[in-house]
Amino acid sequence: MPETTIDDTHARRTLDQILDIREDFETAEGMIPEARHIPMGELNARLDEVDRTRRVVVVCRSGNRSARVADALNAAGYTTDTMTGGMIAWQAAGLPTR
Repeated sequence: MPETTIDDTHARRTLDQILDIREDFETAEGMIPEARHIPMGELNARLDEVDRTRRVVVVCRSGNRSARVADALNAAGYTTDTMTGGMIAWQAAGLPTR
């Protein structure tokens, strides 16, 4: 599974798609400013909202769910990474949230 660090994600966040797959109650604690929120359970029904022509960085709370989703998206023809450490690491590093 392709992985990216929080620093690489921060640098790439305006170029690549950031896909936050956490639940609504989790995103209330903060999201990466450019992220699109599609809860993991809704992703199959909303897959048309993810641009196949752009790289996708999948984000969750700790990196576990995002790794599974990134693998599934890669198998479906997307170019996808998982952000290691998830939003726990992002927020611990003091990176921006909305």
